[in-house]
Amino acid sequence: MLYGRSMDERLRTPATIRSLRLGETTVTYVPDGACYLTPTGWFPTSTEQEWAAHSAYLDDAGHVVAGIGSLLVERDGRALLIDAGFGPYSPQGEGGDAVAGIHGGALLENLAQLGRAPRDIEAVAFTHLHIDHIGWAWQPAPGDDRLPFAHAAHLVSEPEWTRRDLLEPHGTSRKMLDALAPAVRTVTDGEEIFPDVRVRLSTGHTPGHATYVIGSADRRLIAFGDALHSPAQLNHPDWHAAPDHDTSQSTDVRRALAAELQRPDTIGFGVHFADVVFGQVRADGDGRLAWVPVDE
Repeated sequence: MLYGRSMDERLRTPATIRSLRLGETTVTYVPDGACYLTPTGWFPTSTEQEWAAHSAYLDDAGHVVAGIGSLLVERDGRALLIDAGFGPYSPQGEGGDAVAGIHGGALLENLAQLGRAPRDIEAVAFTHLHIDHIGWAWQPAPGDDRLPFAHAAHLVSEPEWTRRDLLEPHGTSRKMLDALAPAVRTVTDGEEIFPDVRVRLSTGHTPGHATYVIGSADRRLIAFGDALHSPAQLNHPDWHAAPDHDTSQSTDVRRALAAELQRPDTIGFGVHFADVVFGQVRADGDGRLAWVPVDE
Protein backbone atom coordinates (compact mmCIF):
# COMPACT_ATOMS: atom_id res chain seq x y z
CA MET A 1 0.00 0.00 0.00
CA LEU A 2 1.24 3.51 -0.88
CA TYR A 3 -0.30 6.58 0.78
CA GLY A 4 -3.21 4.35 1.85
CA ARG A 5 -3.93 3.03 -1.65
CA SER A 6 -2.66 -0.03 -3.48
CA MET A 7 -0.91 0.52 -6.82
CA ASP A 8 -3.94 -0.85 -8.67
CA GLU A 9 -6.16 1.71 -6.92
CA ARG A 10 -3.75 4.54 -7.65
CA LEU A 11 -3.73 3.86 -11.38
CA ARG A 12 -7.53 4.18 -11.49
CA THR A 13 -8.10 7.03 -9.03
CA PRO A 14 -7.55 10.81 -9.38
CA ALA A 15 -4.59 12.01 -7.36
CA THR A 16 -4.64 13.51 -3.91
CA ILE A 17 -2.37 16.37 -2.82
CA ARG A 18 1.24 15.18 -3.15
CA SER A 19 4.55 17.00 -2.59
CA LEU A 20 8.25 16.53 -3.37
CA ARG A 21 11.38 18.43 -2.38
CA LEU A 22 13.86 19.43 -5.08
CA GLY A 23 16.71 21.03 -3.18
CA GLU A 24 15.40 24.41 -1.98
CA THR A 25 12.19 24.07 -4.00
CA THR A 26 8.97 22.28 -3.04
CA VAL A 27 6.57 21.11 -5.73
CA THR A 28 3.01 20.07 -4.89
CA TYR A 29 0.26 18.62 -7.03
CA VAL A 30 -2.95 20.54 -6.31
CA PRO A 31 -6.06 18.66 -7.52
CA ASP A 32 -8.94 20.46 -9.24
CA GLY A 33 -11.01 17.58 -10.65
CA ALA A 34 -10.85 14.69 -13.07
CA CYS A 35 -11.49 13.62 -16.63
CA TYR A 36 -12.54 10.17 -17.80
CA LEU A 37 -11.20 9.26 -21.23
CA THR A 38 -12.43 6.55 -23.57
CA PRO A 39 -9.25 4.63 -24.47
CA THR A 40 -9.64 4.26 -28.24
CA GLY A 41 -11.46 7.58 -28.52
CA TRP A 42 -8.78 9.66 -26.84
CA PHE A 43 -5.94 7.56 -28.29
CA PRO A 44 -7.33 6.88 -31.80
CA THR A 45 -4.39 4.78 -33.00
CA SER A 46 -4.73 2.38 -30.07
CA THR A 47 -6.83 -0.79 -30.22
CA GLU A 48 -9.06 -2.60 -27.76
CA GLN A 49 -6.67 -5.55 -27.92
CA GLU A 50 -3.75 -3.33 -26.89
CA TRP A 51 -5.77 -1.88 -24.01
CA ALA A 52 -6.56 -5.39 -22.81
CA ALA A 53 -2.85 -5.62 -22.00
CA HIS A 54 -3.04 -2.28 -20.14
CA SER A 55 -6.26 -2.94 -18.22
CA ALA A 56 -4.59 -1.82 -14.98
CA TYR A 57 -5.07 1.76 -16.19
CA LEU A 58 -8.82 1.38 -16.75
CA ASP A 59 -11.53 1.89 -14.14
CA ASP A 60 -14.57 -0.36 -13.79
CA ALA A 61 -16.32 1.54 -16.59
CA GLY A 62 -13.36 0.97 -18.93
CA HIS A 63 -12.15 4.58 -18.85
CA VAL A 64 -8.67 6.03 -18.46
CA VAL A 65 -8.76 8.13 -15.29
CA ALA A 66 -7.01 11.46 -15.83
CA GLY A 67 -6.64 13.86 -12.94
CA ILE A 68 -6.91 17.60 -13.55
CA GLY A 69 -5.00 20.11 -11.46
CA SER A 70 -2.01 22.38 -11.05
CA LEU A 71 1.59 22.17 -9.88
CA LEU A 72 2.43 24.57 -7.07
CA VAL A 73 6.12 25.55 -7.04
CA GLU A 74 7.38 27.20 -3.84
CA ARG A 75 10.75 28.65 -2.96
CA ASP A 76 11.91 31.29 -0.47
CA GLY A 77 8.32 32.22 0.34
CA ARG A 78 7.43 32.78 -3.32
CA ALA A 79 4.85 30.75 -5.26
CA LEU A 80 4.35 29.87 -8.92
CA LEU A 81 1.46 27.83 -10.30
CA ILE A 82 1.84 25.69 -13.42
CA ASP A 83 -1.56 25.40 -15.14
CA ALA A 84 -4.89 26.45 -13.65
CA GLY A 85 -7.12 23.38 -13.74
CA PHE A 86 -10.61 23.16 -15.22
CA GLY A 87 -12.44 25.41 -12.81
CA PRO A 88 -16.17 25.51 -12.00
CA TYR A 89 -17.11 25.01 -15.65
CA SER A 90 -19.95 22.77 -16.83
CA PRO A 91 -19.43 21.92 -20.51
CA GLN A 92 -22.33 20.64 -22.54
CA GLY A 93 -21.62 17.81 -24.96
CA GLU A 94 -17.91 18.52 -25.31
CA GLY A 95 -15.43 15.72 -25.91
CA GLY A 96 -17.54 13.60 -28.24
CA ASP A 97 -16.45 9.97 -28.19
CA ALA A 98 -13.14 10.80 -26.53
CA VAL A 99 -14.25 12.17 -23.16
CA ALA A 100 -16.81 10.32 -21.05
CA GLY A 101 -16.91 12.93 -18.29
CA ILE A 102 -15.03 15.91 -16.88
CA HIS A 103 -15.32 18.11 -13.81
CA GLY A 104 -13.28 20.60 -11.82
CA GLY A 105 -13.68 23.23 -9.14
CA ALA A 106 -11.57 22.04 -6.18
CA LEU A 107 -8.33 23.95 -6.86
CA LEU A 108 -8.89 26.99 -4.62
CA GLU A 109 -10.07 24.83 -1.73
CA ASN A 110 -7.00 22.62 -2.05
CA LEU A 111 -4.69 25.63 -2.25
CA ALA A 112 -6.25 26.87 1.00
CA GLN A 113 -5.58 23.48 2.57
CA LEU A 114 -1.91 24.06 1.68
CA GLY A 115 -2.00 27.48 3.32
CA ARG A 116 -2.03 29.41 0.05
CA ALA A 117 -4.52 31.99 -1.17
CA PRO A 118 -4.75 33.01 -4.85
CA ARG A 119 -3.09 36.35 -4.01
CA ASP A 120 0.05 34.42 -2.96
CA ILE A 121 0.60 33.23 -6.53
CA GLU A 122 2.90 35.61 -8.39
CA ALA A 123 2.53 33.96 -11.81
CA VAL A 124 0.63 31.18 -13.55
CA ALA A 125 2.70 29.39 -16.20
CA PHE A 126 0.67 27.44 -18.73
CA THR A 127 1.84 24.31 -20.50
CA HIS A 128 -0.81 25.12 -23.12
CA LEU A 129 -4.21 26.74 -23.47
CA HIS A 130 -6.68 23.84 -23.54
CA ILE A 131 -9.70 24.26 -21.29
CA ASP A 132 -8.57 21.80 -18.61
CA HIS A 133 -5.41 23.88 -18.05
CA ILE A 134 -6.79 27.45 -18.02
CA GLY A 135 -9.99 27.02 -16.01
CA TRP A 136 -9.34 29.28 -13.02
CA ALA A 137 -7.63 31.90 -15.21
CA TRP A 138 -10.77 32.84 -17.16
CA GLN A 139 -13.64 32.25 -14.71
CA PRO A 140 -14.29 33.31 -11.12
CA ALA A 141 -15.47 31.14 -8.29
CA PRO A 142 -19.26 30.79 -8.00
CA GLY A 143 -20.72 33.85 -6.29
CA ASP A 144 -17.68 36.00 -7.05
CA ASP A 145 -17.13 38.37 -9.97
CA ARG A 146 -13.33 38.52 -9.65
CA LEU A 147 -10.87 36.24 -11.42
CA PRO A 148 -8.78 34.63 -8.67
CA PHE A 149 -5.45 34.97 -10.50
CA ALA A 150 -6.07 38.24 -12.40
CA HIS A 151 -3.24 39.88 -10.41
CA ALA A 152 -0.68 37.26 -11.52
CA ALA A 153 1.33 37.25 -14.73
CA HIS A 154 -0.02 34.62 -17.17
CA LEU A 155 3.03 33.05 -18.81
CA VAL A 156 2.34 31.50 -22.22
CA SER A 157 4.86 30.38 -24.82
CA GLU A 158 5.12 32.82 -27.70
CA PRO A 159 4.01 30.36 -30.43
CA GLU A 160 1.08 29.18 -28.28
CA TRP A 161 -0.23 32.73 -27.91
CA THR A 162 0.50 33.72 -31.50
CA ARG A 163 -1.46 30.73 -32.87
CA ARG A 164 -4.19 30.71 -30.24
CA ASP A 165 -6.79 30.80 -33.03
CA LEU A 166 -5.96 27.14 -33.71
CA LEU A 167 -7.15 26.19 -30.23
CA GLU A 168 -10.74 27.31 -30.66
CA PRO A 169 -11.88 24.08 -32.41
CA HIS A 170 -10.73 22.23 -29.27
CA GLY A 171 -12.96 24.21 -26.92
CA THR A 172 -10.83 27.23 -26.00
CA SER A 173 -13.27 29.96 -26.95
CA ARG A 174 -12.64 33.60 -27.80
CA LYS A 175 -14.34 34.52 -24.52
CA MET A 176 -11.79 32.47 -22.57
CA LEU A 177 -8.83 33.90 -24.48
CA ASP A 178 -10.08 37.46 -24.04
CA ALA A 179 -10.31 36.92 -20.28
CA LEU A 180 -6.68 35.74 -20.19
CA ALA A 181 -5.29 38.42 -22.50
CA PRO A 182 -4.78 41.36 -20.08
CA ALA A 183 -2.38 39.34 -17.93
CA VAL A 184 -0.56 37.36 -20.65
CA ARG A 185 3.20 37.66 -20.98
CA THR A 186 4.79 35.49 -23.63
CA VAL A 187 7.88 33.44 -22.80
CA THR A 188 10.53 31.81 -24.95
CA ASP A 189 12.40 28.52 -25.04
CA GLY A 190 15.04 28.32 -22.30
CA GLU A 191 13.75 31.32 -20.35
CA GLU A 192 13.97 31.18 -16.55
CA ILE A 193 10.57 32.26 -15.23
CA PHE A 194 11.10 31.54 -11.51
CA PRO A 195 14.17 30.47 -9.53
CA ASP A 196 15.35 27.17 -11.09
CA VAL A 197 12.28 26.92 -13.38
CA ARG A 198 12.89 27.07 -17.13
CA VAL A 199 10.63 26.86 -20.17
CA ARG A 200 11.19 24.15 -22.75
CA LEU A 201 9.13 24.13 -25.93
CA SER A 202 7.64 20.72 -26.69
CA THR A 203 5.41 21.53 -29.64
CA GLY A 204 3.04 18.89 -30.92
CA HIS A 205 0.02 18.62 -28.65
CA THR A 206 -0.62 22.31 -29.39
CA PRO A 207 1.23 24.85 -31.58
CA GLY A 208 3.30 26.09 -28.64
CA HIS A 209 3.02 23.41 -25.95
CA ALA A 210 5.63 23.94 -23.24
CA THR A 211 7.16 21.84 -20.51
CA TYR A 212 8.84 23.25 -17.41
CA VAL A 213 12.12 21.96 -16.00
CA ILE A 214 12.39 22.53 -12.26
CA GLY A 215 15.25 21.99 -9.84
CA SER A 216 19.00 21.63 -9.77
CA ALA A 217 21.54 19.30 -11.37
CA ASP A 218 21.19 16.85 -8.46
CA ARG A 219 17.42 16.37 -8.72
CA ARG A 220 15.16 17.90 -11.30
CA LEU A 221 11.56 17.53 -12.36
CA ILE A 222 10.01 17.84 -15.81
CA ALA A 223 6.40 19.03 -15.78
CA PHE A 224 5.47 17.76 -19.22
CA GLY A 225 1.83 18.80 -19.44
CA ASP A 226 -0.05 16.92 -22.15
CA ALA A 227 2.97 15.48 -23.93
CA LEU A 228 1.80 12.29 -22.19
CA HIS A 229 -1.70 11.56 -20.86
CA SER A 230 -1.09 8.03 -19.54
CA PRO A 231 1.93 5.95 -18.52
CA ALA A 232 0.72 3.40 -21.08
CA GLN A 233 2.04 5.72 -23.82
CA LEU A 234 5.61 5.12 -22.70
CA ASN A 235 5.52 1.80 -24.56
CA HIS A 236 3.27 3.20 -27.30
CA PRO A 237 4.67 6.63 -28.23
CA ASP A 238 2.71 6.45 -31.48
CA TRP A 239 -0.52 6.70 -29.46
CA HIS A 240 -1.21 10.36 -30.06
CA ALA A 241 -4.09 12.11 -28.29
CA ALA A 242 -7.17 12.97 -30.32
CA PRO A 243 -6.63 16.75 -30.00
CA ASP A 244 -2.90 16.68 -30.88
CA HIS A 245 -2.11 19.51 -33.29
CA ASP A 246 0.82 17.75 -34.99
CA THR A 247 0.89 14.00 -34.36
CA SER A 248 4.38 13.53 -35.81
CA GLN A 249 5.85 16.19 -33.53
CA SER A 250 3.99 14.93 -30.47
CA THR A 251 5.25 11.39 -31.12
CA ASP A 252 8.84 12.67 -31.34
CA VAL A 253 8.36 14.53 -28.05
CA ARG A 254 7.07 11.38 -26.32
CA ARG A 255 10.02 9.32 -27.53
CA ALA A 256 12.54 11.89 -26.32
CA LEU A 257 10.74 12.34 -23.02
CA ALA A 258 10.66 8.59 -22.32
CA ALA A 259 14.43 8.46 -22.82
CA GLU A 260 15.12 11.53 -20.68
CA LEU A 261 12.96 10.31 -17.80
CA GLN A 262 15.15 7.24 -17.48
CA ARG A 263 17.96 9.42 -16.12
CA PRO A 264 18.45 8.77 -12.38
CA ASP A 265 18.41 12.51 -11.58
CA THR A 266 15.15 13.18 -13.40
CA ILE A 267 11.54 12.90 -12.19
CA GLY A 268 8.48 13.44 -14.35
CA PHE A 269 5.25 15.18 -13.42
CA GLY A 270 2.25 13.86 -15.32
CA VAL A 271 -0.68 16.10 -14.45
CA HIS A 272 -3.14 13.57 -15.93
CA PHE A 273 -1.44 10.44 -14.51
CA ALA A 274 -4.19 9.43 -12.08
CA ASP A 275 -2.69 9.08 -8.57
CA VAL A 276 0.88 8.51 -9.77
CA VAL A 277 1.64 12.08 -10.84
CA PHE A 278 5.33 12.00 -9.83
CA GLY A 279 7.49 9.22 -11.24
CA GLN A 280 10.53 7.98 -13.08
CA VAL A 281 10.82 5.68 -16.08
CA ARG A 282 12.63 2.36 -15.78
CA ALA A 283 13.35 -0.22 -18.48
CA ASP A 284 13.31 -3.97 -17.91
CA GLY A 285 15.60 -6.49 -19.59
CA ASP A 286 13.34 -6.64 -22.63
CA GLY A 287 13.29 -2.88 -23.06
CA ARG A 288 9.73 -2.46 -21.77
CA LEU A 289 9.26 0.81 -19.91
CA ALA A 290 7.52 1.24 -16.58
CA TRP A 291 6.41 4.36 -14.72
CA VAL A 292 7.70 4.05 -11.15
CA PRO A 293 5.96 6.43 -8.70
CA VAL A 294 8.14 8.78 -6.65
CA ASP A 295 6.47 9.79 -3.38
CA GLU A 296 9.19 11.65 -1.49
